Amino acid sequence: MRTRWRAAHVLAHQGGRHALLRGGEVVWEDDTLVHVGRGWSGPLDEDIDLGDSLVMPGLVDLDALADIDHLVLDSWASPDRAPGLQWSRAYADRSRDVFSPAERSTIRTYALVQLALHGITTYMPIASEVHSSWAETFDELADMAESSRRIGLRGYLGPSYRSGVNVVHPDGRRDVAFDEERGRAGLRDAERFLDHVEQLGDPLVHGALLPCRIETLTPELLRATAELALRRDVPVRLHCLQGSLERDLVRRLHDCTPLQLVERTGLLETRLLVPHGLVVDRHPSVQGEDRGDLAVLAGAGVSVVHCPQTSLRYGDVLHSFGAYRRAGINLCLGTDSFPPDLIRGMDTGVHLAKVVDGRADAAPAEAYVEAATLGGARALGRDDLGRLAPGARADLVAFRLDDIRDGVQDDPVRTLLLNGSARLATHSVVDGRPVLVDGRLPGIDTENLRRRAQSLFDKMRAAYSERDVRGRTATELFPPTFPDFLADPLPPT
Repeated sequence: MRTRWRAAHVLAHQGGRHALLRGGEVVWEDDTLVHVGRGWSGPLDEDIDLGDSLVMPGLVDLDALADIDHLVLDSWASPDRAPGLQWSRAYADRSRDVFSPAERSTIRTYALVQLALHGITTYMPIASEVHSSWAETFDELADMAESSRRIGLRGYLGPSYRSGVNVVHPDGRRDVAFDEERGRAGLRDAERFLDHVEQLGDPLVHGALLPCRIETLTPELLRATAELALRRDVPVRLHCLQGSLERDLVRRLHDCTPLQLVERTGLLETRLLVPHGLVVDRHPSVQGEDRGDLAVLAGAGVSVVHCPQTSLRYGDVLHSFGAYRRAGINLCLGTDSFPPDLIRGMDTGVHLAKVVDGRADAAPAEAYVEAATLGGARALGRDDLGRLAPGARADLVAFRLDDIRDGVQDDPVRTLLLNGSARLATHSVVDGRPVLVDGRLPGIDTENLRRRAQSLFDKMRAAYSERDVRGRTATELFPPTFPDFLADPLPPT
């Protein structure tokens, strides 16, 4: 099967970097690109003219929410309500799964559909453990792999696992409650899933080790993760360097910084991805200046999964995109919340970098686009992804640029980032197979899925009350922006 896309703008690859091709075309045969340029004269099975669109490599999201969004609830919390969004210490001894396996499957399908609708072609998932009895299971990820295959995305998957859970004591003190055997069982599930992926033999499903937050993992489990990753040659993604609470807990538990713990347990020797990567010595809450942390990360080849939109929503920022790049760190991108819109995320990152570094050119649009494509491919060790060039995999996405609400065009990439969003995605292809067609996902009843997801969100929201250390209702934990309007107010007296 040989297919051609034609468009006003193509973000092609030339001389080791992206290059804009005006009035270009992309041709692929089966799963591989065979031509990027102009003047294709060979036979075609399908020829699609996308008009005034920007065709670019498929977006790579390496911290992609595979869940119902919780940020819409917890990013507004005041200091007195924030502890109530964690497990109470008492709840840790009686935790339960809020959702049934079938409901979890629906949630994951909903999340994957969101990724596809926003032009993401390759992803690595992240899900909240707050509404699980512990962490993810083999069966959950095996089911997710099937959902991902049906939709047609390229996934790097594995069940999350942990030795402990963040808890709140009645006096408000934050802590970690450990159950080390559960952590060891989770790692066994993770290795079993690697075997499962090998048996599937599907080029769109890849195994990865995805442990939870560093403060919830014992040094033993971290070392075992590093050993397994090296033995099986798979990437590891570890949430660390992301907050002051994490840093305080790791210091109290292990008498070292999170980065020192990563180094001591051998994880710097693996293909390590670190989401957020905010709290290093440069961060204002630590030293406020570079004392070598970035050099350690760069020297080990660590990829930092930058999530600018989510970081901003929680009130933090990378210090800074330019400094990390100059240090030689591979930067890739994640969304980590809804909507999984990397276009909005890139725009947020570009402008936050201006504030942090105090200059308008601190992080130009092209640097963020490279992170969303080439940076993600480097993090995964895939030189056949993230670029439009002959021989690369046929993973590509098209964004329309003809909506009057997005204003006039200068450079198509800057215009898309500044004025548009990922909702402008109209078409995508993964491994040569169509996923998004004319803004829709063939075979997916998105309206039905939307209704079901809303019902499950309401169930998740209500369950926060039973975990709250003070037993507050969901309405008390998540007060509305404005009081409800009284339809029948009392008559004046």
